[in-house]
Amino acid sequence: MSFDQIKYSWKINSILRQLAKQRVGLVLQPGNIWVIEFAIPNNNETDALLKTCYMRGWVEPLVNSIPKGNLQPDGSLPKGPIFQSQGPLWKLTDSGWSAINRSHQLAILGLFLSLFGIIIAITT
Repeated sequence: MSFDQIKYSWKINSILRQLAKQRVGLVLQPGNIWVIEFAIPNNNETDALLKTCYMRGWVEPLVNSIPKGNLQPDGSLPKGPIFQSQGPLWKLTDSGWSAINRSHQLAILGLFLSLFGIIIAITT
């Protein structure tokens, strides 16, 4: 495994953890507009990482084509149009939570430890 593959895997794990931290902080009316706290960045790299996670079954789109926009650095609404783009709202699947918690690696470690215990018990 090359350093680039390890770096990409780390980025995927990071984006999954960031996605798990998102929450709806406020619902603006009229229009039922969700203000998402701790939102993941809306850029090409994040889009590619999320689509890789989608391909692996770790995330799925909750809603497609929702309008997206950013607040000003001071937290106020932008002057002019509120929304700059459209895209899906992603959610974690059970497999995504398992990838974050590394459940598969723990299960394999448990299997090896139990096999090691059986071998020790048989040989003594």
